[in-house]
Amino acid sequence: MNQIKFVSNRPWLNEKSISTPSPVSKDIPDWFKEADRFYKMPDGEYAIMPDGGKVPTWKACPALLDVMTTGYFLKTPCDIEFFINSKNEIDVKVENPMMNDFCTKRQPMPQFEHPEGYYKEHFAWFPDWAVELPDGYSALYTHPLNRFDLPFYTFSGIIDNDKMSTTGQYPFLIKNNFEGIIKAGTPFVQIIPFKRDNWESESVIYDEGQLILSLSKPYKYRKNKVNYYRDHEWDKKQFR
Repeated sequence: MNQIKFVSNRPWLNEKSISTPSPVSKDIPDWFKEADRFYKMPDGEYAIMPDGGKVPTWKACPALLDVMTTGYFLKTPCDIEFFINSKNEIDVKVENPMMNDFCTKRQPMPQFEHPEGYYKEHFAWFPDWAVELPDGYSALYTHPLNRFDLPFYTFSGIIDNDKMSTTGQYPFLIKNNFEGIIKAGTPFVQIIPFKRDNWESESVIYDEGQLILSLSKPYKYRKNKVNYYRDHEWDKKQFR
């Protein structure tokens, strides 16, 4: 099994520190865990398929489960307060004086597209941990996937961590109208290791017969076969 190493850049941190990186599967949000796996009718009864089985919701989709359990999280080491300062700008205060440099304001990135719904001011995370990967492996660093509940948005990037191991800095934005505390232990970056490979692309145009055959394949996943993909063709991924 491949191994990812997280190397601390602060001598007082250890494996029990609140910011210690961990598998994403250990920080699944409550809204995901508490969601219904089957649709309910307005009267509270479950919707039923023709074969008598319950109608699954998005919660039963292995593709979404993979996204919510793949890779590792970097997490905030302490409470961080965001507030409107005397210049009427969003600003930040790190509650723990030992972590003053963990989160700071930074200059915006000229000509980089700015998403709607976020303050114009840019911030940066300076993580407590660097990443080391085996030869031939890189890592995608991105905002925690499908975590629209978080009041910030972390920019994405890829680093060849078999060659370079550094904490660096990860720019992020704060949602408009957010003021308050981001709690210690909040995931702010999702790290997904992957093996570097070269790829070629090809576009295939099916004739009518091939198209009909191709479109019929998803049929086995849907008609009266709840969890067919999960039970017969899905490979569970392991991140420990």
